Amino acid sequence: MGTLNEPHLLALDGGNSKTDVLLVAEDGTVISRARAGAFVPHIVGATAAVASLAAAVTEVLASTPDGRAALVAGYLANADLPEEELAIADAIATHGWGDHVVVGNDTLAMLRTGTDAATAVAVVCGAGINCVGIAPGRPTVRYPALGRITGDWGGGFGIGKEVLWYATRAEDGRGPTTGLADMVAQHFDRETAVGVATGMHLGTVDRDRMHEIVPLLFQAVDAGDAIAETIARQQAEEIGLLVTNTLHRLDLLQEPVDVVLGGGMLTSRHPALLEPVRAAIRSVAPLATIRIVDAEPVLGSALLGLEHLDTITGRTGDSGARRRNLRLSLSTRQESRA
Repeated sequence: MGTLNEPHLLALDGGNSKTDVLLVAEDGTVISRARAGAFVPHIVGATAAVASLAAAVTEVLASTPDGRAALVAGYLANADLPEEELAIADAIATHGWGDHVVVGNDTLAMLRTGTDAATAVAVVCGAGINCVGIAPGRPTVRYPALGRITGDWGGGFGIGKEVLWYATRAEDGRGPTTGLADMVAQHFDRETAVGVATGMHLGTVDRDRMHEIVPLLFQAVDAGDAIAETIARQQAEEIGLLVTNTLHRLDLLQEPVDVVLGGGMLTSRHPALLEPVRAAIRSVAPLATIRIVDAEPVLGSALLGLEHLDTITGRTGDSGARRRNLRLSLSTRQESRA
């Protein structure tokens, strides 16, 4: 555990289902952790979204002498635009949790979770889908990631809607037959897939359960369902396109580069999704190293936070040791919670 007078890091990783909060000592040791609910500023606004974290933050900051950290590093889902990052940072600052605040999109945290390299591309395909690419001396490549209105397709929520689209059309005769219709109906204890869709519309089926459709899609793929295979193939194409387009924009197609893949859909490692993605990347970027990230996303928030803490404090020394301490400390605490 860190000393009482050392600078502490408060790391936040906000997702569409939960938010992890860590208090980290300057040597990378995790002092305390807590968990809050979903981080959804795009629905409730930045002020309310940040306020929803207050109880968890207060819990971990109780381990500091003055209830504050030197730095709050928040890498958060739904912080997709610079304006959103600024609004969230301002909301965090009003709570007085730390002397400095840095806010970024959670895709950046996932990238750092998977690699320490200065040149890398990361794709998150979980509830949503997003991508980021970084290289020294080149502008960071980002995407608005606001859904179909900004050219995005897929992620768990999008896949769920696509499956329901095919399933309901199969039931009413507008589309080809698919086993997904019966699978969806049975999973949600409804007579039809249309009943699931109308239930979500009326609120009798929680729309937040949309992601539960993704495992059904992969089960249907394994059963040889043609529609399921079509959906999985399109998702793989979109992920591959995000990576290859980002590599092209950074002029990295012929350079060694880490490609980090994370989020629930990709960490499932289903071959119908992962193999086409690998093939698409290798076909244009033969020197790329593809990494699948299973570690907790909050690890990336803390790693990036430690980098910023070095800058703020002017600290030098073995940053590699701090990263190793953080990874070990976090994994130990994760095992103790299991």
